[in-house]
Amino acid sequence: MRKNLSSLIFAIAIIIAAFVFANAVINRNRPQGMIHVTGLGEQNFTSDLVVWEGNFSRESKDLKAAYASLESDRMAVTNYLKSKGIPSEQLVFNAVSTNPIYQQNYTANGNYAGQTFQGYQLNQSLVIESKEVEKVEKISREITELLNQGITFYSQPPRYYYTQLESLKLEMIAKATEDGRIRAERIAENSNSSLGDLVTANMGIFQITGQNSGEDYSWGGTFNTSAKNKTASITMKLSFEVD
Repeated sequence: MRKNLSSLIFAIAIIIAAFVFANAVINRNRPQGMIHVTGLGEQNFTSDLVVWEGNFSRESKDLKAAYASLESDRMAVTNYLKSKGIPSEQLVFNAVSTNPIYQQNYTANGNYAGQTFQGYQLNQSLVIESKEVEKVEKISREITELLNQGITFYSQPPRYYYTQLESLKLEMIAKATEDGRIRAERIAENSNSSLGDLVTANMGIFQITGQNSGEDYSWGGTFNTSAKNKTASITMKLSFEVD
């Protein structure tokens, strides 16, 4: 009788132990509740720095004559820009580049017959960097007035930048994080749960596009310099515990 009772108790103990062990395995393997969201931060802003470039050139068979003409053009460009309100210290003239010009010669049969020296082309470029964005922008459109003085000035489109970019990035990160938390809270509320601690946060690529430009985002980040009015954006991928 005692032997049978002992066997029964032993069997019950094994069953209980097996149940407890199985339950422990189930609880251990049960995934912890998590919510994964992506928050977006956006901000429109206006560039506060403009960089504008242009160049002019002269050609002559005599190198000294070409240089003299180019120097005369440089003085005329300087005087013109100063008359428009650009201070001398903002006028940065790069070194003069000199390129020989050759005419390629061919026979009546189309065979190459050498080249003939035609003279020299001298070119000089100018860079203006200024926080007076509207002023420089206006000058870049009016620079063709130099044609009346016999100067062919080739103007490049202005490039626009923002000097407070680092502060803007911090604002965007804060906005994206807050946006992500709000999204996570709503998901938790709809599932009758409460949002727990933030577990992971991964920042996306900082993007700067022209306002209303329809530009595509890039995996490496877009950095628009052609538009004065821009939109900055960044994403934050957040993971929260759910209680």
